[in-house]
Amino acid sequence: MRIAVTGSIATDHLMTFPGRFADQLVAEQLHTVSLSFLVDTLDIRRGGVAPNISFGMGVLGLHPAMVGAAGADFEDYRAWLERHNVDTASVHISETRHTARFMCTTDEDHNQIASFYTGAMAEARYIELKPVADRLGGLDLVLIGADDPQAMVRHTQEARARGYAFAADPSQQLARLDGDAIKEIVDGAAFLFSNEYEAALIESKTGWDTAEVLERVGARITTLGSKGVRIQRKGEPDLTVGCAQERRKADPTGVGDGFRAGFVAGLSWGLGLERAAQVGCMLATLVIETIGTQEYELRPAAFLERLAENYGDEAAAEVRAKLG
Repeated sequence: MRIAVTGSIATDHLMTFPGRFADQLVAEQLHTVSLSFLVDTLDIRRGGVAPNISFGMGVLGLHPAMVGAAGADFEDYRAWLERHNVDTASVHISETRHTARFMCTTDEDHNQIASFYTGAMAEARYIELKPVADRLGGLDLVLIGADDPQAMVRHTQEARARGYAFAADPSQQLARLDGDAIKEIVDGAAFLFSNEYEAALIESKTGWDTAEVLERVGARITTLGSKGVRIQRKGEPDLTVGCAQERRKADPTGVGDGFRAGFVAGLSWGLGLERAAQVGCMLATLVIETIGTQEYELRPAAFLERLAENYGDEAAAEVRAKLG
């Protein structure tokens, strides 16, 4: 299955301040704040929607084509992704901007002060999907993840015009997108991904109710946090798949991306929606057990053993035939 994954490409700079932001703020001077925080730690993590999802597919044995915009500083990141089966040949490299960066400082009360530098991500709007399809001999699915808003609309319009099946995953950009843009991104999608809050936001901003959304998409996949995931299709009973049991909770960042990677991998193997969701939930559990969105390691035998523990021997047997 020839899959293109579009979305943001970013680096996360995560710092910790061994104090409380509130202690440094003077109420009478909030109109003229000038503060500097001496931080204890700095963690630089690979991030971005497109790399997170592509990495997950890669460790499951797929070779997704990642589509997005990065800066000239992308080469180390490119090498990491290619080492994990990700095709990065369609990444646009900006001549003037750095790769997008998320910079966040967290205090001892877990309050955060953060900035996001868009950088090269703004140039994703200039990327065409046809050259990607020509290079791969066609596209069976385009996953359109959170990215530059104009890029998301453009990719959707091109996929629709050229007959590429696409999955809509607007997630973090829903707050920025207006109702018309959301309609453009969602209408005609083979799959619509969101969490519960985002699902409500889609309906609020578009004016569509659940039935109207299901008229416009092949399947609506809504993650439910600790309750798992719900799959809805027009005229079909809802499917609910529970979470796989985690052994520890280290970091929830990127869990949704891990689910999407596993779900799409399951579809590419020809599994049904329920089984694909089980693969997605199992991969998401590996993500939550690890600090960093791409720091987990997938060992096939251990993955299959845990899949059997959570979803039964039949599930593990089906996936074993595909995972190897």
